[in-house]
Amino acid sequence: MKVPSQKRIYRDLDSGIISGVCAGVARYFDIDAVWVRAAAVAGLFIATPITLVAYIAAVILLPRLV
Repeated sequence: MKVPSQKRIYRDLDSGIISGVCAGVARYFDIDAVWVRAAAVAGLFIATPITLVAYIAAVILLPRLV
């Protein structure tokens, strides 16, 4: 019987620029990190406080990819 693998989200410090949050999210959703980073920058221009709080929360809550 095959056990299904669980997909988990991590901060990817090797591919990350600042703290690896965008790289980890991109890896989780299997998309290019450039798109996630572009969305993060757009979020900063549209809703700065919400985006900053979400990013800082992700830095604190997401485990590092070992």
